[in-house]
Amino acid sequence: PLLDAIAKGDFGSTADAALGTQTVNFMTNLDTTGGNSGSPVLDAQGNLIGLNFDSNWEAVSASWMFDPRYKRAIHVDMRYLRWLLAKVYPAPNLLQEMQLPAE
Repeated sequence: PLLDAIAKGDFGSTADAALGTQTVNFMTNLDTTGGNSGSPVLDAQGNLIGLNFDSNWEAVSASWMFDPRYKRAIHVDMRYLRWLLAKVYPAPNLLQEMQLPAE
């Protein structure tokens, strides 16, 4: 279903306007460590914009000492998750519970 949905290119309002496609993930220099997977990523207004899921290997030392030159955290983009729940693996009840529009 995912490959079919990508081939259709129907990303609706979740598409990145500048890229014209679906953003899947993004990186930050947030101070995360093992066990932080699934933690929310908020913007300056407190909106949920992603979920933490990984870090780069070079930042493994961040468990002991944060170094912004090397630390990168990888997050899944909430627009991608919303698109998955709306168009790929329809879960309208989950979208409604999270008070997220399908489009």
